[in-house]
Amino acid sequence: MSSKPFKFKKQAIKDSQPSMNVAGVPAWLGDTFISADADKRICAGFFRLEKGNPLNYSYDYEEMKIVVEGTFIISDDTGQKVTATVGDVLYFPSGSNIKFETPDHAIGFFCGQRVPL
Repeated sequence: MSSKPFKFKKQAIKDSQPSMNVAGVPAWLGDTFISADADKRICAGFFRLEKGNPLNYSYDYEEMKIVVEGTFIISDDTGQKVTATVGDVLYFPSGSNIKFETPDHAIGFFCGQRVPL
């Protein structure tokens, strides 16, 4: 079996991320890496949110996120609400309707099964 080299991105958390282009919401998201397997495609990168209007997001794919900086206040339409801080991990199943807020700013590293940006 032929070996493939791994990928490395130094200080990827510092990369400028593109705006999510949601009117009035200070949110940015960018893919750092995208897998090459079209049948099991995964994307991973950083999501940044600044204090301001919340981001309401409906997942049509599976995603996991770890908080790497700041604090997220995350709620869904089932009534669940958590305050997630550095080191906390979240799983968003397809069909989740999530509201992301922050009292200051927050950054999460995500890995999800979605079409690349």
